[in-house]
Amino acid sequence: MNFNQVNPQSPSSVVMVRPYNFVPNPETAIDNAFQILGAEHELTSLSKKALAEFNVAVDLLERQGIQVHVFDDNSHLTPDSVFPNNWFSTHPEGSVAIYPMFAANRRHERRNDIIEMLKREYKVWDVIDYSAAEHEGMYLEGTGAMVIDHLERTAYMITSNRADPGLFELFCAHFNYKPVTFNAIDSEARPIYHTNVFMSIATDFAVLSSEMIPDLNQRSNVRQTLENSGRKIIDLTPAQVHRFAGNCIELTGHNGKLLALSRSAYNSLTPAQISTIEQSTELLPLQVDTIEMAGGSVRCMIAGIHLSKRRAGESAIPHTRSRCYA
Repeated sequence: MNFNQVNPQSPSSVVMVRPYNFVPNPETAIDNAFQILGAEHELTSLSKKALAEFNVAVDLLERQGIQVHVFDDNSHLTPDSVFPNNWFSTHPEGSVAIYPMFAANRRHERRNDIIEMLKREYKVWDVIDYSAAEHEGMYLEGTGAMVIDHLERTAYMITSNRADPGLFELFCAHFNYKPVTFNAIDSEARPIYHTNVFMSIATDFAVLSSEMIPDLNQRSNVRQTLENSGRKIIDLTPAQVHRFAGNCIELTGHNGKLLALSRSAYNSLTPAQISTIEQSTELLPLQVDTIEMAGGSVRCMIAGIHLSKRRAGESAIPHTRSRCYA
């Protein structure tokens, strides 16, 4: 397998963080309606189950030809570390972004060793760090808060506690994405906390729940922008979103494109939806029921590497630019 990036939307290499002390995070339960807090006596059991689910998921991805850079986390301070896509993202032009996190204990998840690995093994020209915005009460939780169309240079964001519109506009200006901001609510009128539990953009299709966008103008704009990109829209029900059908990610493996999603998400799809996806992409269900108790699923677990791989013997870029924004 050649792990050089070929499809900017569908990475062949990813970062995942192995959680040794996973628990549903009490600090994030305040605005995450997808989360289920475990009872105190269950926490050790949940941690072991989550670790087992993680290891099986990595094995299945690697068997498909995905290069998985696994980093271990032994800390008791980072219950959500299994979701690294919230604190950093990578971009095809050679950039890495680091993000401000809403929950204080999630800020411990940021790791310099992951950034250094990216700079060492991939072509990274620029690192932009937005994390200081936490001091101003502004948050933008990476590709949880945003769903990015790398092919059309468009970024979609549901406004929430985790996603500040001003910071989103700044990000889009820096990275040359067209911003599309909208609101989305669940069946009980609660705001959706992360855009990536609501929608996913693959090369040839997009999944989302149109009916969860209450403003008809915003709904039309989101759908029209996706349709203008040439993608088929697979409309999800709110019940399917709640089972994490929107929290999936397209990757490129040995045999082409595959859609990684949870077993729960897969089981919620209709035969017609599965048929549409399988026209271009193989489905890869992963069993992560325990990890989903934390309010995220497979997409949250996988930080795609949208960077060009260094060739063997190729020296590192001597002067990677680093910028910080308050």
